[in-house]
Amino acid sequence: MSSSKVAMGRRSFIKSVSLAGGGMVIGFSWLASCKQKEAHVAVAQELPKEWFGMNGFLKIGDNGLVTIYSPNPEIGQNVKTSMPMLVAEELDIDWGDVIVEQAPLNTDLFTRQLAGGSQSIRQGWESLRTAGATAKHLLKQAAADAWQVPMSEITTENGTLSHAGTGASAGYGEMAAAAAQLEIPEEVPLKEKSDFKIIGTSRKNVDGTKIVTGQPLYGLDIQRDDMLIAMVVHPPAFGMQLKSLDASEAKNMPGIKDVLTVDTYSEDQKRSAFDTSAFTKLVVVVGESTWQVMQAKKAVKAEWELAPDIENEMNIFGRTMTVNHPAGLENTKTHTSQMVDMGPQRAEIVRKDGDPEKAFKNAAKVVERSYSCPFLAHNPMEPMNFFANVTADHAELVGPIQTPEFMEQSVAERLGLPLEKVDIMMTRMGGGFGRRLYGHFLVEAAVISQQMNAPVKLVYTREDDMTHGTYRPAYRATYKAALDENNELIGFHVIAGGIPESPLAANRFPAGAVDNYLAESWAIESNITTGAFRAPRSNFIAGAEQSFLDELAEIVGKDPIQFRLDLLQRSIDTPVGENNDYDPLRYKGVLELVRDKSGWNNQDASKNRGVSAYFCHNSYVAQVLDIEMEGDKPVVQDVYCAIDCGIVVNPDAASNLAEGGIVDGIGHAMYSAITFKDGKPEQQNFDRYRLIRHSEAPKRIQVDFVQNDIDPTGLGEPPFPPIMGALANAMYKATGKRYYDQPFNAPQPVIG
Repeated sequence: MSSSKVAMGRRSFIKSVSLAGGGMVIGFSWLASCKQKEAHVAVAQELPKEWFGMNGFLKIGDNGLVTIYSPNPEIGQNVKTSMPMLVAEELDIDWGDVIVEQAPLNTDLFTRQLAGGSQSIRQGWESLRTAGATAKHLLKQAAADAWQVPMSEITTENGTLSHAGTGASAGYGEMAAAAAQLEIPEEVPLKEKSDFKIIGTSRKNVDGTKIVTGQPLYGLDIQRDDMLIAMVVHPPAFGMQLKSLDASEAKNMPGIKDVLTVDTYSEDQKRSAFDTSAFTKLVVVVGESTWQVMQAKKAVKAEWELAPDIENEMNIFGRTMTVNHPAGLENTKTHTSQMVDMGPQRAEIVRKDGDPEKAFKNAAKVVERSYSCPFLAHNPMEPMNFFANVTADHAELVGPIQTPEFMEQSVAERLGLPLEKVDIMMTRMGGGFGRRLYGHFLVEAAVISQQMNAPVKLVYTREDDMTHGTYRPAYRATYKAALDENNELIGFHVIAGGIPESPLAANRFPAGAVDNYLAESWAIESNITTGAFRAPRSNFIAGAEQSFLDELAEIVGKDPIQFRLDLLQRSIDTPVGENNDYDPLRYKGVLELVRDKSGWNNQDASKNRGVSAYFCHNSYVAQVLDIEMEGDKPVVQDVYCAIDCGIVVNPDAASNLAEGGIVDGIGHAMYSAITFKDGKPEQQNFDRYRLIRHSEAPKRIQVDFVQNDIDPTGLGEPPFPPIMGALANAMYKATGKRYYDQPFNAPQPVIG
């Protein structure tokens, strides 16, 4: 493999790259992305004898095959396929000639290697396309130099360079060596969107074959010579810490190398937003095999005591904050009373339009409803794990992490190594949903390896993951509406909070559509570890808001969709305030699309239908859900989903994301909850933590996208929050009962 170095100017996301070292290839299945005919051709095509680097995003082989690096972590959102499609589009390469590899962490080359916030495609839209266009420019220049013709006369198509005037043509592989030596231009033109050939077409998952045939892709698949297995013995409850340890019996068990205590973070270490963990002093069992370590864990005799109030200084995206974890063993019953009684008393006004106090005082009718949801465990199918091999002057880490850049900094600081001596390689993740944003388990693996002076794979059991994880907070919101004598909405008030954060997004709809609007927010501290859960905060507040709007529409005697459209029209014609964070035209567009696609206006009166719409992560989603009663059991039949996320890069993958979010949202709203007794989660495995079953998923899901030329926005999270509102509204039609507290199937509300 040759080494090429190229320089560039202000286009800082394309820098010089040496390919001599090769780097670790986690694995790919490029044949899975080919049509059957293309696959037969590809099988006959040998891998290149030599590769030439065009820039940090791609290299071209001497036979025309192209390797494209996918920079961001793959968590099931299919960015490992969709991001390279952006490069391939501008490169004008046949997709059947593309090999996709997971890029290692390299922030000099890739400016945002993070899976979170539904931002991968949105943030990579220009840089990835520019990488492809830059490589194409170099190839065209190389061909122009070789043929002694103007570069402007060179055309490209499917990996071939052509010059009409002379009839000359060459494959990319023939020009790759010369192109790799050229100076990278500071700017290159990008294609007009009307000329796209790959973007907007469906391409199969590049890891598809490996996934279905069980080939190694995930962190748990990592195997290394002399690798040890480590498992953690956590405190039995939040609010407790280690007092004493007797590990004599465990140390003498077969295969056990050591039982030790580790401090995940040093006392003076300033943590990042993604270092969240309630347990930092841990007991660790290290041995030769998973089974041996699991048995030894049971033999560890640890004594625990109540932890004191703990304050952590944290660096939250450049802003230093002190986060307090109060002492004590928390209970769900206490959480309930705190959120009902104490929370609203400490609320702060975050937005106020008009004179809401006057509107409510003069109202002919006031409607007030409260909504709540419990803590939730992320429960990705692959529990937390990470491989670490730490030596005196280097740390190699491999595994599933959504925030490798942040965790690289945390590991370097904890181990006392320069940042350049820490290398993180990302594996495909067996789910995450926000859980793998928080990489304390990666730091744990590094510290264990350092103390053991050996390569180690840290593995959490399901019980470890569920009972000592990072949870979706518990939330509560109360909505009030003021109606005049004509049933017109003249005032709107929302007061929302949670443990330990508020879900309120004060500038979202219906802000901007009501003259007199008041939004208040509150939060209650906790020592339970919480963090981002798919569509943070929106995953509760969307369903609550949309349930309230539905009930309000019924009270004023309007069709639920028309009621929302009327409010949005007000926001279009005469918007209230200047900080509304949504585009009412796009919001209106998805409601109209789902209305038409679901046949809402021509529906069978016997159908039990619910509607919901929400804006988050820069995208707009509206959904209609149909329920039929089978005895006393509501069964979801159809879901219609309309999405405006701008240009859709990979339609099949986008539909899959929406379908997954819909099923996931229905399941969590119906069945899931984490409750606490004396600081201990009462659900420790799937026997008590209820997830949706295959038979409970919607029978049919139809996803339609608004067609426009707006640059792509988020999609991994936006379909998830509103489905909970559509479900609640449909269940009301089916059962005659309004649902205010999640999970909906609980005999009694878990929270609220």
